Amino acid sequence: MKCSIALSLILSAVFVYAGHPNVLFIYGDDVGYGDVGAYGSKMIPTPNIDKLASEGLRFTDGHCSAATCTPSRFSLLTGIHGFRENVRILPPNAPLTIPTDRLTLPKLFKQAGYTTAIVGKWHLGIGAKGSSVDWNEEVKPGPLEVGFDWSFLLPSTNDRVPCVYVRDHRVENLDSSDPLFVSKQKPADVDVTEYPDGKKNPESMTFYRSTHGHNDSVINGIGRIGFQWGGKSALWDDATMSDVFVKEAKDFLATRKGKDEPFFLYFSSQDIHVPRVPHPRFRGATKLGYRGDAMVQFDWTTGELMKALEEYGLADNTIVIFSSDNGPVYDDGYDDGTTVHTSTKESDRGHDGSGIYRGGKYQIYEGGTRVPFIIKWPGKIEPGVSDALVNQIDFLASFAEMFDIELAADDAPDSRSTLSAFLGKDAIGSKFLVQEARGLALREGPWKLIQSGKKTELYNLDKDPSEQNNIAAKNSDRVKSMSDQLDKIRATKRGVRGLELK
Repeated sequence: MKCSIALSLILSAVFVYAGHPNVLFIYGDDVGYGDVGAYGSKMIPTPNIDKLASEGLRFTDGHCSAATCTPSRFSLLTGIHGFRENVRILPPNAPLTIPTDRLTLPKLFKQAGYTTAIVGKWHLGIGAKGSSVDWNEEVKPGPLEVGFDWSFLLPSTNDRVPCVYVRDHRVENLDSSDPLFVSKQKPADVDVTEYPDGKKNPESMTFYRSTHGHNDSVINGIGRIGFQWGGKSALWDDATMSDVFVKEAKDFLATRKGKDEPFFLYFSSQDIHVPRVPHPRFRGATKLGYRGDAMVQFDWTTGELMKALEEYGLADNTIVIFSSDNGPVYDDGYDDGTTVHTSTKESDRGHDGSGIYRGGKYQIYEGGTRVPFIIKWPGKIEPGVSDALVNQIDFLASFAEMFDIELAADDAPDSRSTLSAFLGKDAIGSKFLVQEARGLALREGPWKLIQSGKKTELYNLDKDPSEQNNIAAKNSDRVKSMSDQLDKIRATKRGVRGLELK
């Protein structure tokens, strides 16, 4: 009888993941629609990403859910819009924003028999609400508590402290004789490394100066947001961060060679977020300063991951997804040569990271959420170009459909399956899409309604893709209809799944 039960469990597990592909999600940071050659960039060479686009399905109307990083990442992993949980860009030492009892994308993959891993930027908080993280002990709850089996992190973001890597629950290379603290005031009665205060000692910012807000602790000659004390042995090297993340990803992929169970690897790059510190071998690769050079570095990263899939015999059975957490930004706190003044766009040099689209990071216009969006699945997705309206928030419900896993009503309530569009079988995609920045916007086909403060804007993107002509005053009926729909979306506690347009 025991043998029969054991055999049944084994067969059940095999059935769960039999035939399921591996999934590698390559996530850029502040990478705009126009920063990739396949999407029109002329001044930033991206041959590896362009090759991926030529071998996969390139979406022209693919979106992250918000124009800033934390809510986009939260939505991707939970299937819940950030505004519902008041998720905003997190400060250092913020607690975990994802409830550990909620379904997440990695938990869904685990249900389907996958091994799950994250390498790179997290910025979704670590630690329990109402308590401070002790960086010298186990650092949790975090990624492992929301569904990842492996974790190697930049815990917040590279312009914020602590400037250390975290492997699973421990700060990497931390020396107990120089403990790590994240606090405005130096801990009393503790002998730790002290870092310059950028406000009091601006000359300590020797790599480049802060232009606004990035001048608390100065680490590696760069001002950061927040104050760090101690932890000198664990400090990262900004210039080698991409190399470190690529090595960690390759180490994980090497363990999957020859394994039957599939994997989900969420590779979340720090490029091209500030402070931009491309490795010296990439500096000068473009005429656009460190921002352009960092994009060349991210293209190299993408190529290294694709080569690793080939090397370990994983490429033919791996879905590769490439996208970004929000649109582009130029001077975002550092005088890094990207722009001369905060009011000067890089487009003055002939390059606009948003392409033809208006706006970028922090902004509700298309450039804030319309990002590079590529899916490759050899032999399953026919290479080409799709104009379908798709959103990263819908990956959770779409993979649930692929795995034939039924979602409960309160699981990923804002995620709707657009699996057919992701596979290139549906040219339409979502009937509607919510965009979040300072305010909300609603897309219905080519129509876009923006509600931000007291201002209402309406655009027809087929006729006006750059959102230059607000036609709200001439289309009061459509404004009323879409406003009612957006109000309903904002007010519902059960999410948009199953919500139909009038």
